[in-house]
Amino acid sequence: MRLLLTNCHVVDPSQKMDGVYNILIEDRKIGEIQAQAAKSKGQGTKGNKEQKPAGIDDVIDAGGMIVMPGLVDMHVHLREPGFEYKETIRTGTEAAVRGGITSVCCMPNTNPVNDTPGITEFIIRKAIQEGSCSVYPVGAITKGQKGEELAELGMMYDAGCIAFSDDGRPVMDSLLMRRALEYSRIRKALIISHAEDLTLAAGGVMNEGLLSVTMGLRGIPPQAEEIIIARDIALAELTGGRLHVAHVSTAGAVELIRAAKKRGVAEITAETCPHYFSITEEAVTGYNANAKVNPPLRRAKDIEAIRQGLHDGTIDVIATDHAPHHKDEKSGEFDHAPSGISGLETSVGLSMRLVDDGVLSIKGLVEKMTCAPAHILGLSDTKGTLKPGADADLVIIDTHREYTVKASDFRSKGKNTPFDGWNLKARPAVTIARGRIYRWE
Repeated sequence: MRLLLTNCHVVDPSQKMDGVYNILIEDRKIGEIQAQAAKSKGQGTKGNKEQKPAGIDDVIDAGGMIVMPGLVDMHVHLREPGFEYKETIRTGTEAAVRGGITSVCCMPNTNPVNDTPGITEFIIRKAIQEGSCSVYPVGAITKGQKGEELAELGMMYDAGCIAFSDDGRPVMDSLLMRRALEYSRIRKALIISHAEDLTLAAGGVMNEGLLSVTMGLRGIPPQAEEIIIARDIALAELTGGRLHVAHVSTAGAVELIRAAKKRGVAEITAETCPHYFSITEEAVTGYNANAKVNPPLRRAKDIEAIRQGLHDGTIDVIATDHAPHHKDEKSGEFDHAPSGISGLETSVGLSMRLVDDGVLSIKGLVEKMTCAPAHILGLSDTKGTLKPGADADLVIIDTHREYTVKASDFRSKGKNTPFDGWNLKARPAVTIARGRIYRWE
């Protein structure tokens, strides 16, 4: 199939492109890209078809809307196998493409845990059969995510794991974490740290502070995150291993990562999530379990520090930490409700607010959601770019379209979001994932 996209305002930091182009897609790959004079820039035609030139099977007029590489989400929970009542590979990837995301890395805290080649192969096979976008499994660092013994990292890497993490739990044993980072040098495999000191965080369900005291809830201090980040940075310096810090939520964490980069710790990267730069701990007022997340929502000063970290490059990536749960689990007592936010379908709208607020340029935002994660994961030849020969993954964003978030309309099984009812601006009009076209109204 030969697909032509016309009147595209292409923003692709991997090629330093920011202008109006036509894009040819052939056999599910990016083909030729040619400059074109702009017409009706910013007005949008919602991906309408136009008359086909000879030799072209389909045409989409982007109407001057932003066209960027398909988003690469480094941190997603697809829940399958074992927790299909929360999410499946099919529903999770449907939600991803609705949010403009064409590649996801799925975390290993499934049942059974993805700690063997067999589970890795099951996820890959299932994604090929039922997935709407590319799925890259993240394997567990330790067997059963118990933090007692390293999993078979080499065999899992060979089976298709793109990185390793015990996400949902930290690796509390410093020697095990050291060995994992040493291994990462051998295979160039990324180690993703869930930074949480379990002894400090024990029993905590929200940020520790005046609000937690007022609500009568046990708090989690920022230091629970910062202590483990400091340790893992020290271990990365010791080993030269590849460390990626997940879901950064505190001002202290940003400063630790900034200082490490300044002193030359080359193999350290970090991500944050839209909820950590959009809402504070106040969102849990009224015992709103849809705002219960781990690490917890913090204070206004932490939001400002995270925004500054995104602005100055301390934080490399915006990921969702998409964590869907069944509505019955979230509707119970706050103390016992699981942590997590269903984030795939609100990521673009929330993140575009950073551009409106002057925190990031549109180029900077696209970089943190496409080519930066692709580079960190070793996928930059095929993902996070519109270079000729790359996979035909892209998204057309209508940056002028305002809409109201309706959790009930999510493609994801998880309707657990604190952003239900929010008015957002910017939404995917068309997603193309591996050459497959999804048009949205």
